[in-house]
Amino acid sequence: MQDLIKKAGQVKLLVMDVDGILSNGQIIYDANGIETKAFSVHDGVGIKSLARYGILTAIITGRSSAMVDKRAAEMGVNYVIQGRDDKLMAFNELLSILEPALGITAADCAYMGDDLPDIKAMQTVGFSATVPNAHAEVINRSDMITTRAGGTGAVREICDLILKGHGHYQDFIAHYTLDEAKNQDDLS
Repeated sequence: MQDLIKKAGQVKLLVMDVDGILSNGQIIYDANGIETKAFSVHDGVGIKSLARYGILTAIITGRSSAMVDKRAAEMGVNYVIQGRDDKLMAFNELLSILEPALGITAADCAYMGDDLPDIKAMQTVGFSATVPNAHAEVINRSDMITTRAGGTGAVREICDLILKGHGHYQDFIAHYTLDEAKNQDDLS
């Protein structure tokens, strides 16, 4: 686990797929043909936690959906690239903007995907992660497999690991507990 935390500590940008990672991978159409997806609020808290500490986030997905734009905006995702089957090309295009502007290289990135179109991008980054129900070839090429499935808090696991790697996890947790106040009282 220490090796994973160390790798996660190098992450400056977390890139995520949507279907199967931020959602459970199901695409549901209503009677009018309107597509819906379900997202985990746990993932949203995790993504917002990264922003608090200056770690960027991005979505690269093969499908295009207004729901993805809406959810990404709610979570504060920095970059959203939709409708791109070649995820490595989309990732490299994103890096071509970030590297000169912010000095972020592929080695500074984490990529979370679950299916074959994600593999090349996952092989390019410094830290790769997937979910337990991912395609076997993705699992075989990932640094970490989360305990939770996509759409049920898997992204949150990676966000927490990144915070631990950067040494921010306890500070983040302290915002939501009385532990910090109790510790201050113990010092008086």
